[in-house]
Amino acid sequence: MPKAYWIAHVTVTDPDPYQLYATGASEAFKKFNARVLARGGPAEQLEGEGRPRNVVIEFDSMEQALACYHSEDYQRAKAHRKDAGIAEIVIVEGA
Repeated sequence: MPKAYWIAHVTVTDPDPYQLYATGASEAFKKFNARVLARGGPAEQLEGEGRPRNVVIEFDSMEQALACYHSEDYQRAKAHRKDAGIAEIVIVEGA
């Protein structure tokens, strides 16, 4: 079964509630055995619009990644991000 990758591009607009999101989301990721491969380090935008924060998280499968996103834990964390940042999130299946 191919792995899946949660890719997020984020602009944080209010750091305090965003930190609540990040803490809660990290707990959800742990419950689904996710592995953070990149989180907010230096990046160079080569094409298209970019955001200052980029995150890549590996899951064992597409099903696990989607289950994490739709979980109560993640949705509870996501509520803190609502007015604290702008995010594009995609989950892609690995090759």
